[in-house]
Amino acid sequence: MAALIALAFSLGAPLARASELDHEIDQLKAQVAQHSAAVYTFEQKILYPASTRLAVFLTQVGQAALSLDAVELFLNGQPVTSHLYSERERDSLEQGGVQQLFVGNLPNGEHELKIVVSARSVKDTYVRREAIHRFEKRPGSTRLQLSLDAPAPDFAPRVSLVDWK
Repeated sequence: MAALIALAFSLGAPLARASELDHEIDQLKAQVAQHSAAVYTFEQKILYPASTRLAVFLTQVGQAALSLDAVELFLNGQPVTSHLYSERERDSLEQGGVQQLFVGNLPNGEHELKIVVSARSVKDTYVRREAIHRFEKRPGSTRLQLSLDAPAPDFAPRVSLVDWK
């Protein structure tokens, strides 16, 4: 009987130690996640300082009037981003979602943003539209909202830009 009790005691110690190790590992994982978030925040502040930051967001106004295929952005004649849309992303935009298309640094002054939209209209015709938006970058963060719409009766895509204050 004493041997069984000693055996149970000796088996319980490794299990308790394993439980302590699991707890320590969980604490270390939480600390790593906190440090990772802090590093990401610091990295964003260094890479994109608020005084020179430009962010462009995409929204879609019409419900299912336009099936978005791709969007390309050019800043001062240089390509800065392009995005091909999946069915899931299209659905998200149609339900009022907002997509961050671009974040970058830009000096103060006059600039030109060119937007190229490729989509299919409700009439199942392929369309490609280009829009140019000239704006002045002022000190501080600049956020532009790019809105896509395809109003009836022709369902031709319209691109509009609004400066978020």
